[in-house]
Amino acid sequence: MGFVLVAKWTAKEGQGDAVQDALERLAVPSRDEPGCRFYQPCRDPENPDAFLIFEIYDDQAAFEAHGASEHFQEIAVGGAFDLLESRERTFYETL
Repeated sequence: MGFVLVAKWTAKEGQGDAVQDALERLAVPSRDEPGCRFYQPCRDPENPDAFLIFEIYDDQAAFEAHGASEHFQEIAVGGAFDLLESRERTFYETL
């Protein structure tokens, strides 16, 4: 089974492009993580402040390693999170 995260981010007004930039910079090193099976950020074409990030990891430990990674700490925690109005996370397991 895979450990799945669906994250919904809403940028503060006027910060959508900066959030997109952060997600684009985060995607490549996240996809290169050993336990990452899939990492795809998306932007709503009708609401440029709304983002969805779909992620699949081998297991919860791989997901936790992603959260502790230097690139996530720098780009997301140390930057993008400050640009967000809201952030929601929902977890699933693949069938």
